[in-house]
Amino acid sequence: MSSSQLYLGLPMWSHSHWQHSVYQQCQQSERLARYAQVFNTVEGNTTFYATPSLNTVNNWASATDDNFRFTFKLPKSITHEHKLHNCQQALAEFFNVMAKLHEKVGVWKIQLPSKFGPRDLPILNNFLTQLPADMQFGVEVRHREFFAKGEAEKQLNRMLIEHNCNRIIMDTRAVFAAPPTTAAIIDAHEKKPKVPVHPIATAENPIIRFVGEHDLDKNQHYFNNWLTQIPKWLAQGKQPYLFIHTPDNDFAPEQAVDFYQQLRAKLSNMGLPTLANIELPQTNDASQDQLDLGF
Repeated sequence: MSSSQLYLGLPMWSHSHWQHSVYQQCQQSERLARYAQVFNTVEGNTTFYATPSLNTVNNWASATDDNFRFTFKLPKSITHEHKLHNCQQALAEFFNVMAKLHEKVGVWKIQLPSKFGPRDLPILNNFLTQLPADMQFGVEVRHREFFAKGEAEKQLNRMLIEHNCNRIIMDTRAVFAAPPTTAAIIDAHEKKPKVPVHPIATAENPIIRFVGEHDLDKNQHYFNNWLTQIPKWLAQGKQPYLFIHTPDNDFAPEQAVDFYQQLRAKLSNMGLPTLANIELPQTNDASQDQLDLGF
């Protein structure tokens, strides 16, 4: 039986709480390499705040194998400060710095501010028209009208389909259902977008950013819909990206692997192409740590 391609990852690759669950007591400089032995993608939000040095980019490339996929955000100077206007030089300079990683970037993410609304769609269309044709992109919108199932959302979706651009899906239902009893949940309530979940695939790499709460069991109710939707996309030959967050991300690796195993079982029960088995490392034996997500 052939295999399916699902990319599974977390918001970042470096987190001190994962020293036992993911890294097995490695040095901080080795965290990306250890992370990439378990997961095959990562969000890579650092580029939103600052463009890395060439040396850093080279180190990231060396730490990951050819099957690993980053999903870097475009710098906020382009998306939030320039608002996609007159930024071709800045974009070219950014891609030039990141050139060593181009083959390992699955999707470049364009996160737009909440004020970027329907009247700005011509700006987005012009920006997408000028992007390199050999790269995959995803757009994350936060303006409420893009979730109202009206003409604005229809125009956005048509535009993304025309440009073969993925619509990034934020699923924050679980974390917003949690009472604000911890600093991490309060922070998530303040910073994460509370928007409806519309599971649409406008290109070949639908991207889900699932934000759960501390109680991993309570997240199950909100993930059940994805146990149905993701296999449908895989059956269509699409290659989805699934990123799992929790308020402080301390146990995001455990939640991600649990959800992944459920998806794997669901595909098997449906008679669809399988996913490779993954689990978090349990020993310091390097041979046990080498958990390949290659499908």
